[in-house]
Amino acid sequence: MIDPICAQKEREVVLETERFVALAGDILTRSFSLPTILFDLRGTTAGMFKTDGRQCWIRYNPWIFAKYYALNLQDTVPHEVAHYVVHEMAGKRRVKPHGREWQMLMEAFGADPAVTFNLDLEGIPQRRQKTHSYRCECRAHQVSTTRHKRVLAGKGRYLCVNCDGPLVFDGA
Repeated sequence: MIDPICAQKEREVVLETERFVALAGDILTRSFSLPTILFDLRGTTAGMFKTDGRQCWIRYNPWIFAKYYALNLQDTVPHEVAHYVVHEMAGKRRVKPHGREWQMLMEAFGADPAVTFNLDLEGIPQRRQKTHSYRCECRAHQVSTTRHKRVLAGKGRYLCVNCDGPLVFDGA
């Protein structure tokens, strides 16, 4: 199991994030405040820009940064800063997450505008979703919480791949 990045490396990531926010300000001739930066992301995503409309965050995965530190400084940091800056520039107007504005800013940063990476994540803690017991005519099934919630909300219906019978929650 890989350990998350240390406090010193977190500070370096924050400084690199600040550098890209300032660079965006220079490129676009306006200033941007620094969003909240968290190192609390888990799973298979290296970074995430998030907003609730009033506040913005950039979240980084400290385990993926530990395994691929230089690559994440080079790719993930500008990727998430570009999302933040495009959000700030768009105001209430909706823009595509990896649309033209985002791609142009990534190019101005000198960063690869690729959307995802495909790296070995062995040793990185993964989120494990709880499962729920369902049955069909031929066997028991384990259904993810996401699918279970869809069924409960009446927005999903699932069939067994063997008997083609409906999966029914067994209450366990």
